[in-house]
Amino acid sequence: MILFRSFFLAGALLLAGTACATDVSMAGGEVAFSTPDNWVTIMETQGLPEMRVFQVPDPSPTARDNLASVTVEVEPVGGLAAFEGYVANATRKAKALDGYSAIGSPDGPNSHAYTAQDHGTAYHYDERYWFRNNHAVRLRCARPARSEAGAAWAAAFDKGCDAVATDLAR
Repeated sequence: MILFRSFFLAGALLLAGTACATDVSMAGGEVAFSTPDNWVTIMETQGLPEMRVFQVPDPSPTARDNLASVTVEVEPVGGLAAFEGYVANATRKAKALDGYSAIGSPDGPNSHAYTAQDHGTAYHYDERYWFRNNHAVRLRCARPARSEAGAAWAAAFDKGCDAVATDLAR
């Protein structure tokens, strides 16, 4: 009986370990990360750029009209100067959004946190960039600045975004 329980517990822990994240590989394996299982892939492109967009479910009525999403984009660039141009161009586009306002302190040299309007709704954006093997890697986390799901949901969203960033920084 004890052996059966130990086997069952070991199996349950193994399943729990694999069920909590979805592994994603991009750019021929050059870029890899994991997402929480409840994130839903809503768009995937191959080519230039290669992109994955995930919807992060918001259990509140806010989600009816406003999408919380995480995007990972990988694009080949010729070198560090081209990467810097890629980041500068993306930053320029962000600053052109309605209601753009920088917030907080960035997590690194190629990181930006800001709020902006999207179809009349204030969004919180967290963007981070890495240069890896002549690829520009961009992580963009976008959630409504206010969700009826509350602070706990926003914290969980941010935690998921940070986990993806940690994977991408490796």
